[in-house]
Amino acid sequence: MRGVSGHVYLDWNATAPLRPEARAAMIAAMDVVGNPSSVHAEGRAARAIVERARAQVAAALGADGADIVFTSGATEAAALALQGRGLACAGVEHDAVSAWCEVSLAVDASGAVIVPDPAASAVQIANPETGVVQALPEGLAVSDLTQGFGKLPLAFNWLGCAMGLVSAHKLGGPKGVGALVLRQGLDVAAQLRGGGQEMGRRAGTENVIGIAGFGAAAEAAARDLADGVWENVAEIRNILEQALASAENSTIIVGKGAARLPNTSCLVTPGWKGETQVMQMDLAGFAVSAGSACSSGKVRPSRVLRAMGLDEAAATSALRVSIGPGVGRDDVLRFAAVWAAQARRWRARAT
Repeated sequence: MRGVSGHVYLDWNATAPLRPEARAAMIAAMDVVGNPSSVHAEGRAARAIVERARAQVAAALGADGADIVFTSGATEAAALALQGRGLACAGVEHDAVSAWCEVSLAVDASGAVIVPDPAASAVQIANPETGVVQALPEGLAVSDLTQGFGKLPLAFNWLGCAMGLVSAHKLGGPKGVGALVLRQGLDVAAQLRGGGQEMGRRAGTENVIGIAGFGAAAEAAARDLADGVWENVAEIRNILEQALASAENSTIIVGKGAARLPNTSCLVTPGWKGETQVMQMDLAGFAVSAGSACSSGKVRPSRVLRAMGLDEAAATSALRVSIGPGVGRDDVLRFAAVWAAQARRWRARAT
């Protein structure tokens, strides 16, 4: 899979490439002139696009009967879900969640979160840095489903949580649109007030074009899951990890023994700074990251890895490789060869 710069794109957890189905839906929506809150024919046409997308997202997420509240992304959905609730979370949560919670839940060495009181807790379904997948407890208040949606077979109605957070661009939809998923009968206090859109929970004219793309991407993502596409991705990820392990035996693959996303490898080579590795790989033609995209450029130990018990040296030495359906065996083997050569150069300088 090539990025616009010609790089081999290995940073799917930061954002997935736009799906052709999403692009087509967005282009079609651009020709619909009406405001979805208007009652005339043009407005009804725009409303139909929004409601079709709402149904597509609900079906793909296994959330039939739940309320889908469209937002500007999972960050806004987190604020809408978590404001004023005083929930507990762990240090492995995304900043968009931990900003609203008391960071007090323990994490074991495998990345599993210990949840004594699910009804008062927020727990992610999968970690964006390590790929570690959580076994969500029954009765959970909120779960960030962003990284799992489109990569794991999920059924919101069976997860046992009251609210979920999702984002379009992580599964091949456009950036700048997401949703809060509410178990039927629940409500939240609107942060944005005005025209009463989204059932009074999120005012402001709906982003019809972005929402159309989100719906189409969600539907396509569900097809991929049903067709076993991500099982193939897991095979490519395993080939990558085998090649890396044979090349550099001091590198730790975080979460290796735990349930993980099928596409994610978090590599820790203590002492070799993650940001340095990212720059070296970028110059060599590979797009990877040192962790969550929202934290890139901030040279500090990973909160996620520190919460899992890794020391500061290790927590500043992580490289995340996250692949997708467009990445092939040759791509990851070329990456492994280039990375291993850089590792040898780094080790020679360090000794």
